[in-house]
Amino acid sequence: MTTEYVSEPVGSGRGGVPWSRRATAKDVAALAQVSPQTVSRVANRANNVRPETRDRVLKAMEKVGYSPNAAARALRSGGSRTIGLIPHQLNSTGEANVVEAVSAAASARKYALSLADAPDGCADSLNAAIERLQQGVSGLVVLGLENIDIGKLRIPPHLPIVVADNRALSLPSVGFDQAGGAQLAVDHLLSLGHHTVHLIGGPEYSVHAQQREEGWRTSLTAAGRPIPKPYIGDWNPASGYEIGRRLAEDPTVTAIFAANDEMAAGLMRALHEVGKRIPQDVSVVGFDNVLAEYLWPPLTSIHQDFTQIGETLVRVLLDHTENHTRGITTQTTPIVIPARLVVRASSGPAPTTVVTSQF
Repeated sequence: MTTEYVSEPVGSGRGGVPWSRRATAKDVAALAQVSPQTVSRVANRANNVRPETRDRVLKAMEKVGYSPNAAARALRSGGSRTIGLIPHQLNSTGEANVVEAVSAAASARKYALSLADAPDGCADSLNAAIERLQQGVSGLVVLGLENIDIGKLRIPPHLPIVVADNRALSLPSVGFDQAGGAQLAVDHLLSLGHHTVHLIGGPEYSVHAQQREEGWRTSLTAAGRPIPKPYIGDWNPASGYEIGRRLAEDPTVTAIFAANDEMAAGLMRALHEVGKRIPQDVSVVGFDNVLAEYLWPPLTSIHQDFTQIGETLVRVLLDHTENHTRGITTQTTPIVIPARLVVRASSGPAPTTVVTSQF
């Protein structure tokens, strides 16, 4: 639907310094009254710098908030080429696919990957992971900032970082059009003649779940259709199954949008067990398009291009790394990967005879 959103940085970046006003080696050189080449030699720990000059440069670095960048040293010296990756929900299908895609994209560019997990996703956990990784990497890819206040993260000045997120943040970010994907799913079902679409959403704490619910509501509202009460699952098939058993008892239900394929799989089993035909009696659409083609019937789903997300995360990170090495200031540019609907056999025309309800 939308390929890229561009905005000015929101709030402050790291330590109160917006990305648009980051200090560079030139700033250090001006303050220390030396050449940029001398700053570079100090940053790379070269021996051909007088002690008093080195001390003056180091003090200037500290004053302006500039720290020697591991990426800069790697690009100039041919040293270690490593990208740091911080996930927090490796048991999540989506995040596991992003990790795999980032690994493949890094490998294609001859970069190694160093991983430090932040399992609970809180600021303290993420800060600990950043601390573990920062010394030996060219930059960081951070996954799962859904519920974190960016201002609480302790990111070293000028360590390049990109976040897997679709919101306009004070950091470079790459994410998927969650709300747009949900709108595609609902619009597809409405185009097939269904009166409304029921939702099996993700957990309330999840920003992605909130965005998918927002897209669902937006499409129903725009079409002037009634908005049923959403059911809340936990991303797992079991929750889709339990909610599906309840929905299967309601004769007014003809179309269901499940906020991920795993909940859709549980839903479809519940419908099969009570003799509901898919899609003749109830149409089902999922989200992710990971296992959709292997369900029965094959599931119509919103495709998340994890390969594109991984490649874009790595490209954006390395662009920032190279720009910093050259003393070029880079604006944050949130990139949103567009949604795509893959139509299969689980969605079809609404039944000709349906019991109506006002919800």
